[in-house]
Amino acid sequence: MANTFTGTATISNQTGMTNVVQAAYDRYVEMALRSQPLVRDIADKRPVQQAMPGSSVVFQLYSDLAQATSTLTENVDPDAVAISNTSTVTVTLNEYGNAALLTRKLGLFSLSDVDPAAADIIAYNLADSLDAVAMGVLRQGTNVLFGTGGATDATTTATIGSDDIIATADIRKAVAKLRAGLAVPRLGSLYACYIHPEVSHDLRAETGSGGFQDLHKYDASENFWPGFIGTYEGAYFVETPRMYQALDGASSTTRVFRTILAGKQALAEAVAEEPHTVVGPVVDKLMRHRPIGWYGVLGWARYREAALYRIEATSSINNT
Repeated sequence: MANTFTGTATISNQTGMTNVVQAAYDRYVEMALRSQPLVRDIADKRPVQQAMPGSSVVFQLYSDLAQATSTLTENVDPDAVAISNTSTVTVTLNEYGNAALLTRKLGLFSLSDVDPAAADIIAYNLADSLDAVAMGVLRQGTNVLFGTGGATDATTTATIGSDDIIATADIRKAVAKLRAGLAVPRLGSLYACYIHPEVSHDLRAETGSGGFQDLHKYDASENFWPGFIGTYEGAYFVETPRMYQALDGASSTTRVFRTILAGKQALAEAVAEEPHTVVGPVVDKLMRHRPIGWYGVLGWARYREAALYRIEATSSINNT
């Protein structure tokens, strides 16, 4: 007589105990991959003596007098000159926030503790969202250069082609323009350069006389082979995937990345209420719905245009 087996599934000559065989779950749930917010760090100009609360904050800047290089005559009183009116920069304050509503039933039924994860997700959403808002202001600066690594040089965003990548000469020119415009460096004598990894790939791959590899070939190996950019052409480099990109190049099919070079006081920030997480009150009749979110009132504006340059270029490894 043939044996009848008891196993995990019902098949020929086997009875399956499917009710007791279940999938196992890891109760530890990982977070999504994240990039580090950084744009608010660029906003190093803040109100110093704000007069009162308001819906906007107005900063003012003096202008210097023209150089007085003529010699004085002993018996002639020099003519007085007028000091120019101040120029202004206005930061408009806006409310920002987001919220989630967790149910008691979710807490009772979930295999993993949702509350700590919800707090973490809300906190990151705060930083992530405000970073994007500040980037929207920062990337609209009036000083813009276009990548010269292609066969022909673009003159507008819409003319950037699939081979118009960044080149060392673009970094060199932006730094020269910042220095010529009297922008104050952010770290010693160095300006900050924020660059997307797929753009820095092209810069670090540049060969030939005066290229990145040529200028670094005698450096210490730790500054060369691991992909560390470090300082270069008068700027220190921060590689981040948060740099803005869009399909707004040639024919609206070429991906264009924005590389930002900045000195001090390129971006101003004003805050009426510092962004923070909020655990809301439970107000429903059966106390089943628990709100958690974040809220803040603040705004940004470009403060010194002369301290901000943008290089627009595509990437050889992601141009569409």
